[in-house]
Amino acid sequence: MRSFLLFLSISIVGHKICSQTTSEEFEYYIIKEISKPNVAGMGIAIINKDSVLLSKGYGYADIYDKIPFSNNTVINIASISKTLIGVSIMYAMENNLLGLDDSVNELVPFSVINPYYPDEPIMLRHLMGHRSGIKDEDTIYKASYHYGGDSPVRLDIFLKDYLSPNGKHYSKNNFIDKRPGEFFEYSNIGAGLAAHILESAFGRPFNVLTRETILQPLEMDDTYWFFSEMADPSKHSKLYRLNKDTDTLIEVEPYGLTTYPDGGLRTTISDLSNYLSWIMNNGSFKGRTIISESSLAEMLRSDHSNSYGKFWSIGTRIGHGGWDPGVTTGMYFYPEEDLGIIIFLNSSSYHDFTELEKKVLDHGRYLLRKLDNSQE
Repeated sequence: MRSFLLFLSISIVGHKICSQTTSEEFEYYIIKEISKPNVAGMGIAIINKDSVLLSKGYGYADIYDKIPFSNNTVINIASISKTLIGVSIMYAMENNLLGLDDSVNELVPFSVINPYYPDEPIMLRHLMGHRSGIKDEDTIYKASYHYGGDSPVRLDIFLKDYLSPNGKHYSKNNFIDKRPGEFFEYSNIGAGLAAHILESAFGRPFNVLTRETILQPLEMDDTYWFFSEMADPSKHSKLYRLNKDTDTLIEVEPYGLTTYPDGGLRTTISDLSNYLSWIMNNGSFKGRTIISESSLAEMLRSDHSNSYGKFWSIGTRIGHGGWDPGVTTGMYFYPEEDLGIIIFLNSSSYHDFTELEKKVLDHGRYLLRKLDNSQE
């Protein structure tokens, strides 16, 4: 989740290719991957518009107690979380609460001004496209991770301290020397600000808003923003990273994010499949809609010539990738192929994600062809 370079490394796969991977070949490949010392477990889903073609866990959610990773294992999914901010903003626009060209200073009760360009307003669309000029100052941002549980720091307090000239963490170094809208600078804190704008617009916390408008309609009943929301915390996967000295996995202590909307969603392969299906079906799930098709199209459109829309990666595939301590994730669909894939790993030390994604997509092509043949 944290760096745009990593975002690119797990977000770019080439154009449609013809290769397909049979079930036997795919299972062999996955077994080989989870046998590597830098992998504990993974969950994989492959879907089309009408059905789930594969939904399965591999390896372990807990390597010491030998608890299998399943399609119902809960795990934090890092930057895929940002896509819910995008959906929620489009929902707010349809309710005439926000506009893409609204100045951020008109939407929150504290000042947000790029000190290098104080007369240039930062607009909501700038936040959604990572062109606000807000930068994640590494030391402060890393300190906003709270190990041991949910963060005790409120999102609005952190944002005011970081962005407002009177804030205790404020610095010119929290911004880049570029006009708002001019330069792509991936910003988790900017995403957190967009979520807080939603809180101000609706008058309720972002976690409550998204539960009412997205999670409940899509029957995402095992999806949470906070540990405190979980009825059964034992369903949450353990998280791991590789100890390079011993070539063994060590556990990452559970953590919460102060800027939780940018990467703190905790969900399952099964639940997120409902969300991906909703997107693939032009914003409809079991006849339920959240935003209109025109709003969906606007969300998936870039204001510039890059491959990023409004909190969504776009191009030959649409979705988002994520990385955080102990997790590597991806959720994408390929409109030309009617295929969607989801991949969760409970390790942040896996370095072959692009190849894994390619193999999952190849297997999806095989399953889709097999399904088509069975219906002829």
